[in-house]
Amino acid sequence: MSRVNGRRADQLRAVTLTRHVNAHAEGSCLIECGSTRVLCTASVEERVPSWMRDQNRGWVTAEYGMLPRATHDRTPRESAQGKQGGRTLEIQRLIGRSLRSVVNLEMLGKRTIWIDCDVLQADGGTRTASITGGFVALMDACSWLKEKGRIKSLPINEFLAAISCGLVDGVPLLDLDYSEDSRCGADMNFVMNGAGRFVEVQGTAEGYPFSRSEFTNLAGMAETGIGQLIAIQRRVLLQAVTG
Repeated sequence: MSRVNGRRADQLRAVTLTRHVNAHAEGSCLIECGSTRVLCTASVEERVPSWMRDQNRGWVTAEYGMLPRATHDRTPRESAQGKQGGRTLEIQRLIGRSLRSVVNLEMLGKRTIWIDCDVLQADGGTRTASITGGFVALMDACSWLKEKGRIKSLPINEFLAAISCGLVDGVPLLDLDYSEDSRCGADMNFVMNGAGRFVEVQGTAEGYPFSRSEFTNLAGMAETGIGQLIAIQRRVLLQAVTG
C-alpha cells in the first residue's frame, strides 16, 4: 500500500537523535521520528522515594506530557485541569518500567533519575519515541555520574528502544504516523533491548482481531526496526567517545 513519503511497509520514518539540547539537565535528547518530536531530559536527584529509603538501590522513573499545540487543535495543559489523564499515567509508567529493565539499580546507588518526556509535536508514536530518546538521555546522565565520581561504572546493562506497528487495511506496517494509527485495525507497541529480547508488548485489536501469524509478522517487523533504532543510538552515543 502507498504510504506517506513513499515509505515501504517495513521502513522507519527518518530518525534524528540530538544530544545535550538542555544546558541544565544531566542528560538530554531531542528525538525526531518523522514529524513527531519529543524532548527527553534526565535529572539526577540524590535521594530515593520514601518507600525505598531502607533499600540499598536507586530508582528510575518517568513523567510524560504533551504541549498544548503538539496536536492539530490546542489541548489544555493537564496541570491546569488539576490532574493527569489516564493515558498520560499509562504512558509514563510504561516509559519508567521500560527504562528500569536495563538499569542495575544497586549500581546506581541511593539516587533517583527522572526522565521527563515532553512532546513538542505529535504525529504518532510518541510513547515509543519517548522510550528511545529517553534511553539516550538516561545514558548521558549515568555517564555524568561516572565522570563526577559518584558511581564507579555505568549501571546500564543493555540498550533499549521501542517502535509501533499495526495492521492498516489488513497490511502490516512499521512505525505508524498519525494518519495510519488513527485508522489501523490492530495497534501494537514493542519495547526490546539490545539483546533482542522483549521488554514489553502492548497490543489492541481495534476492529480487526489478529491471528497468531499476523502477530508474529508484526513482532518480526518490530524487531528489525528496533535493531535499526539501537544502531542509531549506538552511533550517536559513540560520538561522546570518539568526538
